[in-house]
Amino acid sequence: MNSSTTESAATSSGVSKQLELGRRGEALAAAYLQQRRYHIVAANFVLPVGRNRLGVPINVELDLIAYHGETLCFIEVKSRASDWFAAPQVNVDRRKQRQIARAARAYRRMFGLVGEPYRYDVVTIVFGDEADRRVAPKIDLLRNYWTEDQLRKRTWSDRYYD
Repeated sequence: MNSSTTESAATSSGVSKQLELGRRGEALAAAYLQQRRYHIVAANFVLPVGRNRLGVPINVELDLIAYHGETLCFIEVKSRASDWFAAPQVNVDRRKQRQIARAARAYRRMFGLVGEPYRYDVVTIVFGDEADRRVAPKIDLLRNYWTEDQLRKRTWSDRYYD
């Protein structure tokens, strides 16, 4: 095996390990939310939200869509093996929030839910030490993590330099 073959094998195994961690996290998050009286209506729902500068279609995946009472919740799930470097919710940055909000608007239009209450939640899962299965994963639910008002781009006034 040459070095490039070894490198690609290591990379693909790292990617599959990441995907497996994400799948486990989403399943655990769905069970956690159901225990807290969320009614899951969709998982891994993919929607087209536009095209990039080159004309390539952009699709966004909504991890979980659920009702909590009368409120429709769009839930992003972030799973990590460890939070040593940074908390999982750090990766739900402005760009990701805008993508999810665009997909959520498309979802609400698609199903005629434009006037209904909704919010954006994040579920974080830190699995911890894989060797010690007795340690339960740490799960946090961050309700109303962001709002669409926070995503509005600033408009510059003509009087900015006065």
